Amino acid sequence: MTQLGNAASSAGRGGHKETVEVLAGRILDGTYGEGKALALPDLTAELDVSQTVVREALKLLAAKGLVDAHQKGDSVVRPREDWNLLDSDVLRWKLAAGASSDFFADMLELRRSIEPAAAALAAERRTDDDLAALDAAVSTMAVPDTDPALLIRADASFHTAMLLASNNRFYAQLQRVIVPVLIQRDRAVHAGGGEFEHPHPAHAAVVEAVRARDVDGAYMAMLELLDKSARGHP
Repeated sequence: MTQLGNAASSAGRGGHKETVEVLAGRILDGTYGEGKALALPDLTAELDVSQTVVREALKLLAAKGLVDAHQKGDSVVRPREDWNLLDSDVLRWKLAAGASSDFFADMLELRRSIEPAAAALAAERRTDDDLAALDAAVSTMAVPDTDPALLIRADASFHTAMLLASNNRFYAQLQRVIVPVLIQRDRAVHAGGGEFEHPHPAHAAVVEAVRARDVDGAYMAMLELLDKSARGHP
C-alpha cells in the first residue's frame, strides 16, 4: 500500500493527523486542483471520518495557505502562489507529491542569495563547535568510494552546520527549507548515475576559508560550490 493509501486507511479510522496528510497530499499532487470546492459532506463520506475531523483538518490547511476554509459550506483550494512553501509540512508534502525542475531551480536561486552570505558570516562568527561540525561533514565526504547515502547525509550536515555557523537566527531557521530540498535533489543526482566531480574539494574549500576567517573567500567558495550544483554536481 502506498504512503497515501496508508494515510487514507488511517483516516477511515477517524485520525485527524491522517486526514490532514491525505487532504494535503491530494492538493499538492493536483488531485484537488486550484479552485476546487471541497464540500464537507463529500469529504466526510469519502474519508469515512467525522465532520469535526474534516473541519479541523481544513482549518489547519487553511493556516498553511492551501485552502480557504469555511465553517459552513465548501472550502476551496487556493492558488499555488498562496501556498506557504516556507512551512516545513507544506514543503514535505510538495516533495512527496513530486517537484519539477523549475522548483529545484527556484530553490537554487534562493540558496545563492542566502548561503554565500551565511558562509561569510560564519567566517566572522564561527565557534570551535561550528568548525567541528563542518569538519565532521567534510571528513565523511573525503572517504574514497563513500556510499551515496552517506554523501547525501554529509552534504545535508554540511549545509545545516554552515547556516548555524552564521550565528544569525534567521539564516539558521532556513535549514528547514533548504536542507529537505537539497536531500531530494542529491538523491536524484546520485540515482541518475552520471559522472560528476567529487563533492569533497569544493566543500573543503568553504570550510578552510571559514577556518581562516576569510570573509570574502568564504563567500566566493560557497558561490562556486553552488555554481557546481547548478551544473549538476552534488
